[in-house]
Amino acid sequence: MFTFWDYMAFILYAVVILGVGLWVSKEKKGHKKNAEDYFLASKGLPWWAIGASVIAANISAEQFIGMSGSGFAIGLGIASYEWMGAATLIIVGKYFLPIFLDKGIYTMPQFLEVRYDSRVRLALAIFWLLVYVFVNLTSVMYLGALALETIMGVPLLYGIIALALFAALYSIYGGLKAVAWTDVIQVVFLVAGGLITTWMALDAVADKFGVDGPLNGFVELMKQAPEKFNMIIHRGELLVPDGSTGGTRDAFQDLPGISVLVGGLWVANLAYFGFNQYIIQRGLAAKSVDEAQKG
Repeated sequence: MFTFWDYMAFILYAVVILGVGLWVSKEKKGHKKNAEDYFLASKGLPWWAIGASVIAANISAEQFIGMSGSGFAIGLGIASYEWMGAATLIIVGKYFLPIFLDKGIYTMPQFLEVRYDSRVRLALAIFWLLVYVFVNLTSVMYLGALALETIMGVPLLYGIIALALFAALYSIYGGLKAVAWTDVIQVVFLVAGGLITTWMALDAVADKFGVDGPLNGFVELMKQAPEKFNMIIHRGELLVPDGSTGGTRDAFQDLPGISVLVGGLWVANLAYFGFNQYIIQRGLAAKSVDEAQKG
C-alpha cells in the first residue's frame, strides 16, 4: 500500500503536470487562440517534442496493464505490434507526412475531404468519435482507474471520474500545445518507470529461483517458459486463458503465425500511426517537414 511519501510524490507529479499544461497554454497578451493554435500547437513543435509526444501518446494503461497481461498470457509475440510500429513510423514519416503537411490539414477527416468530399469527412469523423468515446477513452480510463483502485484503494468509479477531469483541466483549455509539452515530461516517467518495473520484476524472478540479479532472473525466465519467447506462434502451440468462457483457447487465434508480420497487421499499424488523429497530429504540428520526419 501507499505510504505518506508515495502519496506526496503522486500529488506532486499531478500538480507539476497540471501546472505545466496550464502554463504553456497561456497566450501572449492580445493574441486570441485560433484553430491552428489549438489543434497544431501554433505549428511550433520541434522534432524532439514531437517524438516524445508520439511515444507518450502510444504508451498508456493499455500497455502497462492490458499489454502486460497479454504478454503474460501469450508471450513476446504480442510485441509484434510495437516491433512493426518502428518500421511503420518510418514509412509514415517518409511518404505520408509530407503530403499531409503540404495540404495544410488540421485533422485526418479534413484530409479525406480534400481527397474525396465532405460526405467522407463526416462519415469518418462520426466513426472516430464513436471509437474514441466507446473504445479508446473508456478502456484507458477503466484500466487507469483499476490501477488506482488496486494500488491506492480509490473506488473504480471515482478513479474514472478523477482521471477524466484531470486530463480535461489542461487538454481542453490548452489544446495540443498543452498535451504535447506535458507529454515531454510524462514520457520520461513512462519509459523510466517501465524499465524500473521490468528490472524489479526480473529481480523478483531471480529471488524466486534462488539466483542473483535481474540478468540471471531473465536467463531463468527463458529456461522456465521458453514458449513465451516465440515471436511466431504456430497453431496448437500455446493455450491461453479465455475470459469469455472460463477455459482456454489457442493463442494462434490472436496472433496467427507469420501472417501477423507479413499480413493484415501492416494495415492496422499504418492506420494507427499514419491516420490516427491523436498520433499523427503531433507530426502535423511540426515547424517543418524535416522536423516532423525527425520526430
